[in-house]
Amino acid sequence: MKIALSYGMVSSMSRKGNCWDNVVAESFFGSLKTERVFFTNYTTQENARIDIVDYIEMFYNSNRRHSYLGYVSPKEFEKLWLLKKAA
Repeated sequence: MKIALSYGMVSSMSRKGNCWDNVVAESFFGSLKTERVFFTNYTTQENARIDIVDYIEMFYNSNRRHSYLGYVSPKEFEKLWLLKKAA
């Protein structure tokens, strides 16, 4: 904290022990870990990066259904939203 202040920065964190302050990020990282990372043995940092980007772009955003979005994928939700907006 003192180091940040010495550079003119203000740290921004949620309240201690309150996961609800950052529920969206907590949910995403929980899914990433339980659906991909915990079951994979990465041999290099580059392999981890490639696999995690693949998970995010090819599965999480394209195919994985999200309860918050009415059980459709973000890609499908965006498509439906654009069609509704155009109508």
